[in-house]
Amino acid sequence: MLRTPPPKHFEPVMVRRALREYAFNVNRRTDPENPVPAEVQTILDWVKRNALPMSAWEKTETVDKVVMALGTLLDGTAAAASSVTRNDRIMNLVMGYAIRHNYLKVNPLPKGKGERTAPKVAQAIDKRCLLNRDLVAQMLEWIGRRPRRGRLYRAFFATLYYAGLRPEEAVALRVGDATLPETGWGEFLVHEAQPEVGSQWTDTGDVHEERDLKGRGEGDTRMVPIHPSLVALLREIIKEYDLKPADLLFPGEKGGMLAGSVFRRVWAKAREEILDEHEFKSPTGKRVYDLRHTCLTTWLNNGIPPAQVAEWAGNSVPVLLAIYARCIVGQLDDYLKRIEDVQALPKVAA
Repeated sequence: MLRTPPPKHFEPVMVRRALREYAFNVNRRTDPENPVPAEVQTILDWVKRNALPMSAWEKTETVDKVVMALGTLLDGTAAAASSVTRNDRIMNLVMGYAIRHNYLKVNPLPKGKGERTAPKVAQAIDKRCLLNRDLVAQMLEWIGRRPRRGRLYRAFFATLYYAGLRPEEAVALRVGDATLPETGWGEFLVHEAQPEVGSQWTDTGDVHEERDLKGRGEGDTRMVPIHPSLVALLREIIKEYDLKPADLLFPGEKGGMLAGSVFRRVWAKAREEILDEHEFKSPTGKRVYDLRHTCLTTWLNNGIPPAQVAEWAGNSVPVLLAIYARCIVGQLDDYLKRIEDVQALPKVAA
């Protein structure tokens, strides 16, 4: 959407950063206490002089260039299918905004399979990302032995493994949200998520943004069982850190929300320490989120009805089965036995 390519001394990453963090961020570009850096302002001034008018969207060649860019990385290589899908969705939202505000009359982006073939995004998870019990046990043990806050991080990761919570749900838990009996199973009341969106994108300036549960109505909640082993870990950290009912269950070092950059770094170190070379290079447990995948797969593989797993996990049944269907194993023999006699035809007298 520029008349000419940026000058060679404008690195593409810097141009993107200038646009994303300043031009497209109302709070940051108008903050008198933190003026735009001179080098960023130089880029923005050049872009302003060379940006094409909205009438450029009426030209097919402009639209074709944009569509190609949506599927390409800065280095010219193809973007992942999930990135292309996300970029398409965002651009269509932008086009909708432009139409509502009379900048455009119609959405110029191609629609339908006949006009554009976007790469398919696999819904099902890669089975290789799942962790077995031995690896989880070894990694949690290693994390628990780390100095200072190791036991707290162990309890956090154990919550994802045993209860299948999303990381943004786990960091938002308060002590009072957990029922933790001295023996047996406990229960979480999950009612909030705190995803990281960056302090420059929130009205409060906080890194996390308070939201309702994913895919649920405003103010909705869900109950999730707490495995007895996890109950013991949580009781331990509540006692060690003298946490009160209103306190965060997994506080950060300074008492605030546990930062994603921190727990991801801890997980990466544990993974590097425990996994052998070929496992470390594989997708096995590469993301913290893979602990949730492992939990939900374990529930399904051990006969918990999909409707119940979906309720505990905060998914719909169709989404749950689409994501985890390939990971449900070990039940084939039982299924075959169930239908063996039922489908057998009776012998017919000669």
